[in-house]
Amino acid sequence: MKSLFSYMLLMFIVLFWILRVVVTLAATAGASFPLEPLNTNIEIILLFVTLVYIALIVKRNMLGAVLYLISYGLYFGVDLYNNTNNLLNGGEATSSYLSLFVSAIAIILALTAFFDIAISKNTKNGSPNKKTDWFYKNEQYEREKDSRDDDNQYHL
Repeated sequence: MKSLFSYMLLMFIVLFWILRVVVTLAATAGASFPLEPLNTNIEIILLFVTLVYIALIVKRNMLGAVLYLISYGLYFGVDLYNNTNNLLNGGEATSSYLSLFVSAIAIILALTAFFDIAISKNTKNGSPNKKTDWFYKNEQYEREKDSRDDDNQYHL
């Protein structure tokens, strides 16, 4: 992770995860909170699974981004689709508009994490460093093995 965008995206993903933990804790404790989980049991499972996905996203693993997108798409995307479909057909939303907004943010975060890793997967790691590349990227300064060199490995 070399770009500022990747760090900021990861920070927003972690902050969204913390928000979902607070929402789930408030719902299970019976406290009043403006947001409510869509399904408390699935939310708790998704919170633990998301920790693994975040670790994979930090490692820039494409599988983690795909699984993160699929799990959030299945959990938040279905709710977002059903409620916006009801609203467009003149009906009432089954959840609050704040919940719809949070579901949209979840889908946007998952999509941007997926596209960030997919786009940056083919780029070279790191930019050229002129201070050290003249030595390390140059074969002129590589030492050739001589017959007098010691071949012992000296293990303890």
